Amino acid sequence: MRALRFVVLIGIVNCFADFTYEGGRGIVGAFLGHLGASGAIVGIVAGGGELAGYAIRSVAGVVADRTGLYWLDVWVGYAINMLCVPALALVGNWPAAAGLIIGERIGRGIRKPVTAAMLSHAGTLLGSGRVFGINELLDQTGAAIGPLVVAFALVHGGFKLGFGILIVPAIVTLVFLAIATPVGLPFAQPASDEPGPRVLDPAAFRRYAIGGALLAAGYVDFALIAFRFQRDHILGVPAISIWFAVAMAVGAITAPILGRLFDRIGKPVVIVGVALAAAATPLAFMGRGAAAQAGAALWGAGIAVQDALLLALVASVLAHRRRATSFGLYDLIMGGAWFAGSAVAGILLDRSTLGLVLFSTLLQLAAIPFFL
Repeated sequence: MRALRFVVLIGIVNCFADFTYEGGRGIVGAFLGHLGASGAIVGIVAGGGELAGYAIRSVAGVVADRTGLYWLDVWVGYAINMLCVPALALVGNWPAAAGLIIGERIGRGIRKPVTAAMLSHAGTLLGSGRVFGINELLDQTGAAIGPLVVAFALVHGGFKLGFGILIVPAIVTLVFLAIATPVGLPFAQPASDEPGPRVLDPAAFRRYAIGGALLAAGYVDFALIAFRFQRDHILGVPAISIWFAVAMAVGAITAPILGRLFDRIGKPVVIVGVALAAAATPLAFMGRGAAAQAGAALWGAGIAVQDALLLALVASVLAHRRRATSFGLYDLIMGGAWFAGSAVAGILLDRSTLGLVLFSTLLQLAAIPFFL
């Protein structure tokens, strides 16, 4: 079936894409700290990157729906997304590194709502939970392998080799994107001028957006976990990268399981996923040894919740017309909340670890009623 071929191919593209940017993402907090940045700066850069990436999604979604140039958006996004990461090997100060980190998020933001819309169209044939679960399985597989390769490179060549080696999967990503493009053409639907709402259930969409915003605000970026592990001598930098890989593997395993359960059971699966994600923060920031490592691993479950379950949930209340625009609006709300939450979390990390844990955990748990 063409829909399944497209889902698998775009999943392979995302596998190598995540190999690249998640391979670098696991150590950017430690890298910024190495270059002299404080915890507050790390939080602001991480949150600012997410804000820029999510904000651009609203623009990219509208442009794609109005012009019909879906694949142009996809190619521009992936190109920026891929090239910013290995370029970190060339910088020697934290402001330059921050610019590339934010640029990588912007590139991802440009292509994200368009690919989400195309996958959701394929999901009408295969099941939304199944489609987003398969995609998350494949991209999280790459996200688990990338940090392991980076950890090996760090041991032998430090940050320069750790980031520089990622040029290889970046190029492979673009090669597979060229293969996926003709297969995915039927799922890049042009803008429709037919009358009717873009959102089938506006009240549900608002609830999901508020719940997603609370979850995003409370979900602490891994850059802050990496910063804390390095600052408090919990793990060395190569080991931090390895545990980021473990987190990605947890996401890869849980995403398809949660996706299939969502198709069969519905919203209760989202509640379980959010509760698991919320448990990661106290373990990662207050624990040591196995407890801290368990928190880092469990952090990956939150990725599966956001990139598989919540997207499937949002897709369930959207009409077929202008889905990229609707996903872009949802992402804009998520991005604003992520930036605000990350900035506060970074400041709290410099002042009160307990305050950070309470802030993060309570916000994520407060999201649960909005998904019921």
